[in-house]
Amino acid sequence: MSLALSVAAALSGGAALAEEWKLHNGDRVLTPSELSALADGGSLTFHDDGVSRFSAGGAYSYTYGNGGGTAFGNFEVMEDGRVCIRFSNGFDRCDLYVRNGLRLILLTQKGERFPVKVEMGLRP
Repeated sequence: MSLALSVAAALSGGAALAEEWKLHNGDRVLTPSELSALADGGSLTFHDDGVSRFSAGGAYSYTYGNGGGTAFGNFEVMEDGRVCIRFSNGFDRCDLYVRNGLRLILLTQKGERFPVKVEMGLRP
């Protein structure tokens, strides 16, 4: 494949990603290596006080704010930048993490945006 075709394919893939995930101006999708830093015991606290915890080996938990319980599962970082979670109850989903300026934001496939309030255990 020529360089021009490779660049065109990459650009069209980026456009498809932007459309599928409803990216905003300034959103930068985290790379798989940036996302893998989450597996180093990282946790993310959202504005509703829910906390996502990622552990080495792929263990995942989400504790709802206000004492709403905890959901457990396993996560996998995909090559295209998605983080896919399979919960113990059989439910699964994939999310995309982006940076916009200094903010880290979780995007759902439904188009929802959840800014992260606190980042712990993440490497710059």
